[in-house]
Amino acid sequence: MESTDRIFSTALNRLGYYLYGYRHFSSRIKGGHTNNKIRISIEPLRAIADELDILVAFDQESIDLNATELTGDGVIVADAKFNPVLPTGVEVRLYSVPITQIAEELGTSLMKNMVATGASWALLGLPLEVLNRAVEEEFARKGLQVVAKNLEAVQRGAEYVLELAGGPLDEFRLGQADGKQKLFLIGNDAIGLGAVAAGCRFMAAYPITPASEIMEYLIKVLPKLGGTVIQTEDEIAAITMAIGANYGGARALTASAGPGLSLMMEAIGLAGMTETPVVIVDTQRGGPSTGLPTKQEQSDINAMIYGTHGEIPKIVIAPSTVEECFYDTVEAFNLAEIYQCPVILVTDLQLSLGKQSAEPFDYHRISINRGKLQAEIEPRENGSLFKRYEATEDGISPRSIPGQKNGIHHVTGVEHGEDGRPSESSTNRLKMMNKRLSKLAKLRMTDPIVAESLHEQPDLLIIGMGSTGGTIDEARNRLREEGITSNHVTVRLLHPFPIEEMKPQMDRAKRIVVVENNATGQLANLIKMHLPEYADRIRNQLKYDGNPFLPSEIYSACKEMFAWQP
Repeated sequence: MESTDRIFSTALNRLGYYLYGYRHFSSRIKGGHTNNKIRISIEPLRAIADELDILVAFDQESIDLNATELTGDGVIVADAKFNPVLPTGVEVRLYSVPITQIAEELGTSLMKNMVATGASWALLGLPLEVLNRAVEEEFARKGLQVVAKNLEAVQRGAEYVLELAGGPLDEFRLGQADGKQKLFLIGNDAIGLGAVAAGCRFMAAYPITPASEIMEYLIKVLPKLGGTVIQTEDEIAAITMAIGANYGGARALTASAGPGLSLMMEAIGLAGMTETPVVIVDTQRGGPSTGLPTKQEQSDINAMIYGTHGEIPKIVIAPSTVEECFYDTVEAFNLAEIYQCPVILVTDLQLSLGKQSAEPFDYHRISINRGKLQAEIEPRENGSLFKRYEATEDGISPRSIPGQKNGIHHVTGVEHGEDGRPSESSTNRLKMMNKRLSKLAKLRMTDPIVAESLHEQPDLLIIGMGSTGGTIDEARNRLREEGITSNHVTVRLLHPFPIEEMKPQMDRAKRIVVVENNATGQLANLIKMHLPEYADRIRNQLKYDGNPFLPSEIYSACKEMFAWQP
């Protein structure tokens, strides 16, 4: 499934099409139903579709589970080996192709994915030579004979289905693409690339879905740049190693999902108390406990903001596209060092693992800001320690790293004075707490919200975070066709909450819908807590069955909301 999707998408990308992919897979080792959906357009895409046009099925289960999603003009290309049949009530075209038989005739059933790829490509009426080049590159390392066999598999699959269908299907012919090759990547890869661009040279992590690809990417890249990735025994070791590396002067991160984030909480408090910068990536998935490891959810909001015991300064950033994953990762490292605190970069499974087209990243936008890290430190009088936790006007202290001349200081997780020595004085406690908690009072982040405010007094304001943004926009297009006006806000800074930026957006709307993948409305509750005067205007649109939102679901909910009078 993975290679089929990769080859098919690579060829489409080279033609210049915009793509959006989403993978549904089981978390069990013994397997379960798996599918890859790929959406193709000449316009930018940021959501999965409500319906399918073509379903390629390797077993009857795939037909039974997915055939109801097909449009009236839809097509099923199925392997003749399992004698495919249409479910009751489903009336679409079924092309039974001897996919496995053709592959076996060419030497191995493993090539059945290339037979199916050729068949589906041919139905779209696309030039076969572009697909062939992608196949050649995929299998080149295996030798010319393997390449030739796979090319023949593609050719035979295309010829067979075209004979059945009578040629390419006109209703599925794609418009002319712009011909410009784009990036096509998952959010995790964009985060990994962003970390490299930010100067990160150390990562400690424990493998966990859906975060593992960040570590896998950096394992390939960081050693080439003099960096290191360590697979730790658990998430506690991962976060403490990342904190230690940052304390030593490196830019370091760790990445995990909800269960790992839970294990990291005490150490995140250590980073807050010792004012050590660290970047933590949380790729949300279905919870609680092991929950739904391979399914969509946005239920870690409360944990990220309030999970640590005690009170520390903390920044939580939520990108919503692969471009934002890249640029926000760079910004996360800067903010961590400027404010000397933990920064959590939060995604969700759909954004982490879903593939999106993106324009090439602009590296001229990148700047590195290491905050108050001292280049030189003046000699101390009378052998006194460097005031690592000096109470400054902005709450941010000068920072030194171990071994720096004149920078010797004490560091500990217990309460301490300006030089780091432990202190239980109530006067000192108030001084240090106020110092730490004041650091974020003047936080400046690039675009804490993204607002599409086309209307001065919209019928609806739709608020979301993470991967819901593109789906919301598609729903808004349908609402507009029915005369319902809407504005859209994507919240990108969850903590500290961007009250001043949100307020004017909420002032304009009589009805507010908050779209989120959890059961308790955590984002809506966050908004109500910081902006209680708007609470009576807010309604939730929640989904927590493990699947991403579809445009039709948000459209239907907003239609109902439009009829509601607050």
